[in-house]
Amino acid sequence: MKALTLAFQDDPRFKELKEHRETHNGVHHVWGMDRRITPVLMESLSGPKRFRLIVTYEERRAREIVEDYRFYNRQTYYYPAKDVLFYSADIHSNNTVQERLEIFKKIAEDRPCTVVTTIEGLMDKIPPISHIVGNILTIKVGDTLNLDAFSRKLTTLGYEKTSIVETPGQFSVRGGIIDIFSLTEECPYRVELWGDDIDSIRSFDVESQRSIERVEEFVIYPSSEMILDDLRINAGIRKLEKEHKAQAKKLKESFCTEQYARLNKMVASVLEELKEFNSTMGLDSMVEYFYDDVVSFLDYFPEGTDIFIDDPERVNQRAGAYETQFGMSMEGRLEGGYVLPTQADVLYGAKNIIGRLVNREPVLLSELYKKQPAWNEKYMFQISVKGLVSYNNSFEELMKDIEKYKKKQYRVLILSPSATRGRRIAKNLQDNDVLAYFTENREQPLRAGEVRVSVGRMESGFEIPECHLLVISEGDIFTSKELKKRKKMAKFSGEKIAGFSDISIGDYVVHQNHGVGIYRGIEKVETDGRMKDYISVEYAKGSKLFVPVEQLDRIGKLSGKDGARVKLNKLGGPEWEKVRTRVKGHVEDIARELIDLYAIRSSTEGYKYSEDTVWQREFEEMFPYEETLDQQKAIDDTKHDMESGKIMDRLVCGDVGFGKTEVAIRAAFKAVQDNRQVAYLVPTTILAEQHYNTFCERMKDYPVNIRMLSRFCTPKEIKETLEMMKNGMVDIVIGTHRLLSKDIVFKSLGLLIIDEEQRFGVKHKEQIKQMKKNVDVLTLTATPIPRTLHMSLVGLRDISLLEEPPVDRLPIQTYVMEYDLEFVKEAINRELARKGQVYYVYNRVETIADITAQLRSVLPDSVVEFAHGKMPERELEEMMRRFIRGEIDVLVSTTIIETGLDIPNVNTIIIHDADRFGLSQLYQLRGRVGRSNRSAYAFLLYKRDKMIKEVAEKRLKAIREFTDLGSGYKIAMKDLEIRGAGNLLGQEQSGNIEAVGYDLYCQMLNDAIRRLSGETVREEFTTDVELPLNAYIPDSYVKNEYVKLDLYKRISKCSNREDNDAILEEVRDRFGEPPKPFFRLLDVAYLKAFAHQAYITDIKYVGDEARFFMLPKAPAQAERIQPLLKRYKGRLKLVAGKQTYFRIQIPKLIEEELVSSCEQVIENIMTIYKEEDVNHDA
Repeated sequence: MKALTLAFQDDPRFKELKEHRETHNGVHHVWGMDRRITPVLMESLSGPKRFRLIVTYEERRAREIVEDYRFYNRQTYYYPAKDVLFYSADIHSNNTVQERLEIFKKIAEDRPCTVVTTIEGLMDKIPPISHIVGNILTIKVGDTLNLDAFSRKLTTLGYEKTSIVETPGQFSVRGGIIDIFSLTEECPYRVELWGDDIDSIRSFDVESQRSIERVEEFVIYPSSEMILDDLRINAGIRKLEKEHKAQAKKLKESFCTEQYARLNKMVASVLEELKEFNSTMGLDSMVEYFYDDVVSFLDYFPEGTDIFIDDPERVNQRAGAYETQFGMSMEGRLEGGYVLPTQADVLYGAKNIIGRLVNREPVLLSELYKKQPAWNEKYMFQISVKGLVSYNNSFEELMKDIEKYKKKQYRVLILSPSATRGRRIAKNLQDNDVLAYFTENREQPLRAGEVRVSVGRMESGFEIPECHLLVISEGDIFTSKELKKRKKMAKFSGEKIAGFSDISIGDYVVHQNHGVGIYRGIEKVETDGRMKDYISVEYAKGSKLFVPVEQLDRIGKLSGKDGARVKLNKLGGPEWEKVRTRVKGHVEDIARELIDLYAIRSSTEGYKYSEDTVWQREFEEMFPYEETLDQQKAIDDTKHDMESGKIMDRLVCGDVGFGKTEVAIRAAFKAVQDNRQVAYLVPTTILAEQHYNTFCERMKDYPVNIRMLSRFCTPKEIKETLEMMKNGMVDIVIGTHRLLSKDIVFKSLGLLIIDEEQRFGVKHKEQIKQMKKNVDVLTLTATPIPRTLHMSLVGLRDISLLEEPPVDRLPIQTYVMEYDLEFVKEAINRELARKGQVYYVYNRVETIADITAQLRSVLPDSVVEFAHGKMPERELEEMMRRFIRGEIDVLVSTTIIETGLDIPNVNTIIIHDADRFGLSQLYQLRGRVGRSNRSAYAFLLYKRDKMIKEVAEKRLKAIREFTDLGSGYKIAMKDLEIRGAGNLLGQEQSGNIEAVGYDLYCQMLNDAIRRLSGETVREEFTTDVELPLNAYIPDSYVKNEYVKLDLYKRISKCSNREDNDAILEEVRDRFGEPPKPFFRLLDVAYLKAFAHQAYITDIKYVGDEARFFMLPKAPAQAERIQPLLKRYKGRLKLVAGKQTYFRIQIPKLIEEELVSSCEQVIENIMTIYKEEDVNHDA
C-alpha cells in the first residue's frame, strides 16, 4: 500500500530516525507505536534491500504480522521453527519442511522477500545454505541423463521412491519415464527419456495423473534440509558409534540397565535407517554428526539485511525460556537413555543468538518504553500514534470527524474489505456533502485534504498527527471483528483416477455371478500358445475361479464391518442367488419410496424467493474467507432452488470444517429477507449453542432476530421464544428436537435446515417428514457420500458435494511415535504453555479412569477429566460445556469427539493405540484440531513391541501418506461407502450393501430406479470374448499391481473407440509407448462392447473357426437372417439349437486380421435387428 508509506514518510520524527540510522551505527529502539502501525514503519524504513527479517516471540504473533504485512508487501512469508522436542518421531509430516524450504529457495534465488519468524526459528542448528544451493538440479529438454545415477541422487536429496507420485517429496521411475514432485513446486513433473536424452518435460495433475502442459526446464530442490551422500553418512556413523560406545559404557557402569537397553535400541534403529534406507526422517537432531559447519537461519541472510525485533523484551524472555525448557527436557532424556549428548545440543543458546542479532544492528519495536540492556540499545526514538475511538455504527459522528480533519488538511483514507461496501460508503459520504471518492488503486499518493475510500483489510484505524494522516478501517465505523482472507488454490482439471480401492492379495471380493471369494492375485496362464492374465479368486472348500481380466468389471471389493469374518460362497452353490434376490426386493422398495417422495414434491408448488438484494451481496462479501469452488457452487445452487417455484430438497455433504454452515447461513439470510421464518434443527444441545453463536456473529450488523430452543434455555426464555415465533417476531430459531414438539407454531415457516439428519431417531424423522412436505429443506451432513451412489440418486435428490478443503487452514503436524509417558507429558505441557487445550483419545471405557489418573499424576497443575458415550447424557453435556468454556485442560475421551464439535482452542490431539483405528476414523479425529490460526499437532501413538512387524509397516506407511492429506475423500474409500450409503438410504440398507458389495448394490439400485421411472431396462447379460490373442498388460510395462488392476478394470468398462483412445492417450502419457499385447487388450475390450450391442453372449475360437453365440431372447428379425448369410456366400453359417450361434472360418495367424474380421462379422450381424432394438444400453 504505497499510498500509506508515502504519507508516513512525511512524518518529521520518522525522517529524523531514517537519517540517524543512515549515519549512526548501533541498535535503534523505536517505541510508542501501536502494533497496527509497525508494518508501515518497517516498510517505510527498509530501503530497496532484497531481504527483511522480522523476529517475534511466538508463532501466533508471527502469523498476525505476516497477515498485516502482506497489506504492504505481498512477498511476506512465515518461517516456522523446527519441532526440536519431537525430532525423533518415526514419521512426521512434511509441512514444516516445505514452508522452510520454500524460503530457502527464495534466498538461494536471491528473490526479494520479507521473512517473519519466531526467536526459536533462529536457535536451530542447520546446515549452511551453500549445501542447498550446491544440490539444486536443473533438468532441461535435450540434456543427457543417466537414470540410475539420477535416481540415487534424488534419494540423496531426500526424495522417496514410490510407484505413483502423490505428494511432494516423491519420485517414481517407469521405464524411461520419471515423475518427480519437488517440495517447492505446485505440481509434479514428468520427464520422458529417449535413450539417455531428455525428450520432453510435462507438468501433470496428481489426481488424474494426466499431463497439463509442456515445459522446457524445471528445477529440483532438495526435499530435506540434510543432504547426505555416502561419504557424509559414513563419517557421521563413525562419530555416532564412537559417542554411543562412551555413553553406553557410562550407563552400564551406573547399573542403569533399562536406560542402557533403550539407548542401544535407539542407536540400532538409527543405523538401520541410514544404512538400509538412506533415510533422514527423524534424524534432524543428529545434524552435528554429519555437518561440522552448522549455522543459524540468521546466517542465511546477507550482511546489511534490515532486521526488526517485535517486542524485544518478550523475545529475550522467550529465548531464555525455550533454552531452559529444552535443556530440562534433554537432561531427562539423556538420563533415560533416549538420546546421545550431541543430540541434546541441537540449539544455539539464547545469549549467543541475541548477541548475533545485536551485531546485525536491528531496529527494536516496542509499544511502551523500557530500556533493553540485553539488546545493547544505543538510540531511542518515540513515534506516537493515536488509536481511534470506535464510531459504533454512528455515521453522523464519522462525517463530523472527517469534516474536522479535512479543515486541518489531513489525508483521510477509509478502508473496506468489500468493494461493494467501499463504493457505498463513498456514495453515502458524497450524499452528505463530503467530497470523497472510491478507488482500488493502492499506489496513488494521497493529497492533503483528500478523502479516499479503498479496498483493504485492517483491524482498526489510527491517526498520526505529525504527518496529518488518518486511516479509518471499516471495523471502526461498523463494529466488526478482524477478518481474514483466504487464498485460492490453482485447480487443475483432470478426472480423478477411479481407484481399484487397493485390493491386496487376501482381500474379500465379490463376483456378480458367483458371490464372495478371496482375491489371490493376477496369474498368467498360457492357452493355445497365447499368454493371458487371469484374476484368481478362491471360494469355499478351496475351489478356484479364474476370471479373464477383461471381465474385471464384474468383481468388486467387499468391505464388511471392521474385523467381521466373511462367509465364502460355494462355487456353483444356490446361496448367492438367494442373497441377490433378497437384496433385489429391498432395493425395489427403497427405489419406490424415493420416487414417490420425489413425485409429491415436484407436483407441489413452492414459495418463490426474490432475487439477491444489495443486502445479500454485501452480507456475502463480509464472509471473512474466500469461498472454495465447491462451496460457491453449493451456495449458487441453493439460492437458485429457492428462487425457482419447486420445493427445495438439497443435501450438502462435506467434511467437518469445509464450510457447510456458511451455505446454510446464506440461505437463511435470503429467506429472512422475504419475511419467511427459518428453523435450524441440530441433534445435540451443544451444537445448538455453537450454531447459535455462529449465526449471531455473522448477522450482528443486520436486524435479524435469532433465538435458541434447547435444554440450556430457562422455561421463561422458552415461553418467550414460542410466543414470538407464533407472532412472527423470531426470524431464525435454532434448536434440538424440542423444535419438533406439538406446541411449536410458526407464523410463516419458509426454510428448514437439518444438521446431521442421520443422528435423529425414527420417531423424530417421521415428525421431520411431516414438516418437510411443503417447506424448502436444506440438509447438511459430514459423512462423505460416495460418488457412485450420488450418481444413481442424481435425479431424485439435489446433492452438493464439498470436497475441496479450505485452503488457509494450517496443516496439522502429524507425528507417529511409540507410546511413552514422558513424551505425552511434554506434548501436553507444550500445548498448555500456549494457553491451549488437549484431546486425549482413549477408546476403552473400562480403563479410561485409570489412564486419566495416570495423566493427573504427571500433570499435577492441570485439570484432566474424562468423558465417554456411556455416561448419563446430562453429565456428558456438562463435561463438554466445561471443556468448550476452557475450564478443562485435557479431556480424555472415547471417539465421541468425532462428531461435529468445533473448539478452536484445542490444537493438540493425542491418539492412544492409533494402530487400532481405521484410517478414516483417524482422519475424522485428526480434523478435530487445527481450526484456528495457530498450528495444530496430532500424535498417533502405538506400542511398538506388541505389533507384528509387517502389519505395523503397512499401517505406518498408510498413516504416513495420510499426514499430508488434503481431503477426507481420499481416505474415506470403502468403509465410509457403507456409512455414507446407510445415512442416505436408511440404516437397514447397510446390511444389504455389505451382503452384495457396494458396486453391485449401486448397479441394482440404478436399474430399479430406471425401471420404476418408466425407462425400459433390458435383460442383463454378459459378453465373453475368448480368442487366441496375446492380450494383457506386460509386467515390464506396468510394474505396480494396483495400477495394473485399476487399468484392467477401466479397460473392461470401455464401451466405444473414444473410451479406448482416452485410455491409450493416458497410458502413453504415464508409461510411454504401449507394447503389442496392450493394443490387443484394448481390441478385445472394444469387441466385447460391440458384440454386447448385437446381443452376442460369447465369441469363441474353436478349431479354425470363430463362433458368435446369440442371446436366446435377442429381438432378431427372422426375414433378415437369410440376406446376411447370402452376403457371405456360404462362409457364414447359422447353427440353431439349445444355443444358437453363427460360425465362420477365420485364420488366427495374424492377430490384427483376426480382430478386424470378427469386428466385420459383428457389424453385419447388427443388420438383423431394427435400429431401435440395437442394445445401446451396452
